[in-house]
Amino acid sequence: MNSVIKTIEDLSLNAWPSHQIQIYDGWLLRFSYFYTHRTNSVEQIGPSALPIPEKIAYCEDVYRKWGTPCIFKISPLISPDFDARLEHSQYVVQHSTNVMVIPELCRYPESGAPVDISSFIPRTWIDALFALKGTTNVMHRMVVPSMYRAIPKETICASIHEGGRIVATGLGILDREYIGIYAIHVHPDCRRRHFASAICRTILNRGLERGARRAYLQVVRNNDPAIRLYSSLGFSYLYNYWFRVKYLC
Repeated sequence: MNSVIKTIEDLSLNAWPSHQIQIYDGWLLRFSYFYTHRTNSVEQIGPSALPIPEKIAYCEDVYRKWGTPCIFKISPLISPDFDARLEHSQYVVQHSTNVMVIPELCRYPESGAPVDISSFIPRTWIDALFALKGTTNVMHRMVVPSMYRAIPKETICASIHEGGRIVATGLGILDREYIGIYAIHVHPDCRRRHFASAICRTILNRGLERGARRAYLQVVRNNDPAIRLYSSLGFSYLYNYWFRVKYLC
């Protein structure tokens, strides 16, 4: 199973670039002005040659200078001893996330609201995503569009329009034989109308047409409505990851 987890961890790195990245002895130090934990954390992608305490201290110094918390992503590929070391150093767990997969895609009947599809990510879609998420941070609104433009893989950008505005979003990212689903958001006034399901079905079908044979997504562990939706589409739990966070002085 570790080989599948490693593949999906690689795919998710490709799918969501950070504003800045440093490589340090097999670790990636990702920085995006704390837009998300994933894009503002340390990920281990190779073996270490330097002592671990020295490396942790280095990362804390870098993130302190960046003015954000020091965050480490902990997946099943990371040694439990490393997680315990962080816990002992007062790192707290945040954003526990389930990774769900479909091991063999099949075509879905498309129903519900019409879904608009684009092969690129227009600025209007990003602005709508900011509105749906309530993103008001000036720096985030400046740098995040460039992060979306930096995605190095083929994308399937999906949206539902109503009343002259985008009320639901979704993003599919094709990589190898996988289609990853990201950025599923629906306006509160439009929930319980199966918009999220319609967007997911459309993305999965377009991914299948473009050669995808498997699918994956990431969902916050306690988001029961989203987990029920994804389970109804055939996604099943594969593994869990979380972040260890330390707020620095």
